[in-house]
Formats: sequence, structure tokens, C-alpha cells
Amino acid sequence: MSGGPLAGIRVVDLTTVVVGPTATLFLADYGAEVIKVEAPGGDLLRTLGGRSKSGQLSGKFTHFNRNKRSIVLDLKQDQALEVLHKLLATADVFIANIRPAALERLGLGAQALRDKHKKLVVCNLMGFGQRGRYRDRPAYDSIIQGMSGVAACNARVFGEPKFVPMVMMDHAVGLIATQCILAALFHRERTGEAQAIEVPMFENAATFVMVEHLGDLSFVPPLGDWGDRRVLDPLAQPIATKDGWIAVSANTDGQAFALFDAIGRPELKTDPKFNSVKARYANVKEYFSIRREGLKAKTTAEWLELFEQSDVPAGQVHTMESLIEDEHLAEVGMLRRIDHPSEGTKIELNNPNTFSAGLRGEQTAAPFLGGQSIEILSELGYGQAEIDGMIAAKATLDGRR
Repeated sequence: MSGGPLAGIRVVDLTTVVVGPTATLFLADYGAEVIKVEAPGGDLLRTLGGRSKSGQLSGKFTHFNRNKRSIVLDLKQDQALEVLHKLLATADVFIANIRPAALERLGLGAQALRDKHKKLVVCNLMGFGQRGRYRDRPAYDSIIQGMSGVAACNARVFGEPKFVPMVMMDHAVGLIATQCILAALFHRERTGEAQAIEVPMFENAATFVMVEHLGDLSFVPPLGDWGDRRVLDPLAQPIATKDGWIAVSANTDGQAFALFDAIGRPELKTDPKFNSVKARYANVKEYFSIRREGLKAKTTAEWLELFEQSDVPAGQVHTMESLIEDEHLAEVGMLRRIDHPSEGTKIELNNPNTFSAGLRGEQTAAPFLGGQSIEILSELGYGQAEIDGMIAAKATLDGRR
């Protein structure tokens, strides 16, 4: 291992695509040894995430699976299941985003694992909590965005339901799973007791939307409509400048008054419709219209310089191309270039968070499918003849390059 606060923790990762790999990505970055268990066909994101020179390392896959090792196990075969249990006997955490019924059929349900591996923290990610009627439904991020109210929030803005154009709920729920696993490890450290964790996407996404937008419907009877007007107004968008776009958020009185001065409308500081947070909230549509008209007068760079001087929160609206060239990201070391054995020169992302004691030292690229199968099997005590037999039976795969 190469250091970090989770050095010495072993995670067996039976997850695919985004939500589960998000959770294990952060665990790996924090120093845990993450062993990615893949079916013979591999994680769907290896090809679903775009092109690659090798045919199995899409750009998206590489960013979600750095600092992990891959072993292929066909869990429909008894010998592969035996390997998995040997691996779990050495592990601290097991995480899966396979539907619970399928895990039960494999003998990998939470209770069965806890009975067999007493110190194992078991985390199951699923579309829906197991106490409700939706428990057996399949789910992807778009389904959850639709059911949880995210798309309905966009209907307030655009006039029709729309998805956020990224798998936002996968990211967020994956991070919640990381948080839950860390809490369970801390609990085990203090008490010696391991536990099972259930992290449902629908319930977490619905909580995000309601805590943000339930608003006046929080009271019985309701005091008004739902939704934060500042977020749901159609003008709560990037604003056109003389030569591009800018994001501005002036919420406090000090920020709003500085904005009024900057756009040449100082009289608005004493206007009863705009002279307080409450007044601007009540008149948010007009406030945003004034802001939009005022910012047409200068270039984005001119506004950014002016707003920095007056401490008004603002930022350039990046394209993806300009984002990877952002000077601040370069200064904090967010991106690095590596020479990959199959993909050539590529951009790798670093963990955005810092620890005074440091994160893991050695950074490894995302693994080839089964790239460490032989290595891991050898570590578990299997001899070459046994390994060759498993390869011949297609219970595992030698993915070394």
C-alpha cells in the first residue's frame, strides 16, 4: 500500500458503471486497497463511457477506476464463488450495486455475508429501499432523476421536465455510500461490531430535492408553493456579457449593493423592492432581469476584475475545453498527464481534497479487465495449476498486458 488515512483497509468492490465506482474511487484515493471484481464481460462503463485505443478503457471508465486492481470472477461458477469468499475473508468492506435478489441467489446477501465474515462491513447500493414496493425495480440515474422530482424542478425552469445532463444522482449517492462506509468502519473501530448498510438511490435523491425545494409545503397546512425561487426562476442561468458568459450570485446585501454599483444602478440599494434579502427574494424575477441587462455592457474579463475588487461571487462559464486549461486547476494540481501503456498520453484527475497527513502516494491508472487476476489469486494461495484450471474453465481471466 502507498499511504493515506485508509491504508491497510481492503475493499472488495462488486460494483459497475458510476454509483458504486464513485464510492470506491474515493476509498481508493484515501488509501484503501480496492479490488474490483468483474464479470467476464467487464464493467459496462469500459465501453459505454466512450472510445479507447485498447477497446476496454474508455475515458470515463479510467476516471472512475484509478487506484484499483481488477480480478475477473464468473460468479455463476462455484470455484469463482469460493475465490470471492477467500477474498472476503481478508477484506474489511464489501460493496455491491447488484440488485439484492440477485445477490441472495448467489449466497451474497447481507445477512449471509455477515454470518460468514464477522468483521466485514457490507454495503449494498440499490435503486430503491428494500422496505418499499419498488424494491425489486431496476434503476438508472435518469429513472431516479425523473422519480425524485429533479426533472420536475427543471419543468419549473424550462416549461417541461428535463434531466440534469450528467449522472448527478449516481455521483451524489456514491459519495453518500462512501460516507456510510467510513462511519461503519469508525463504529467497528470503537466497538468491534461490523454492520450492513443499505444506500438507496431514490430515497436519497428525493431527500435532496425535498430539503432544497419542499419550502412552504413543509408546513401543515401549506404556507404557499414549493421551490426556492432564486434557483427555479428561468433567469437563474449564466448571463451573457459583451463577449461571452458569466456566472454571478449576489445574495447578501453587501454583494447585491456592490453589484448595483458595478452596473451603474446605485439607486437600487434604497429601492424597497431590492434593499434587503427578503425584498429581492420576493421580486427575484425583476432582480434577475436587471442583473441580466446590466451585465451586457462589459466583457467577461472586465466583470470578473470588477467583481473581484468588490467581493461579488462570480466566475467564467467554462467550456469543457477551457475548463481543463483553467489556471487555478493547474496551480492546485487537479490534472496530470501520464503515458499510458495502451492509451498513450492521457489526462488523469487527482483527488480534489487534501489531508495534512497526506493521501496515498502511489497513483495507479485504471486496470485492464482482469489485469491483476493472477496476482490476486496467487496472493490468496492458489498455485499455478489451480489458476490455469480456472482460466481454462473461464472462471477467471488473465488480463495482463
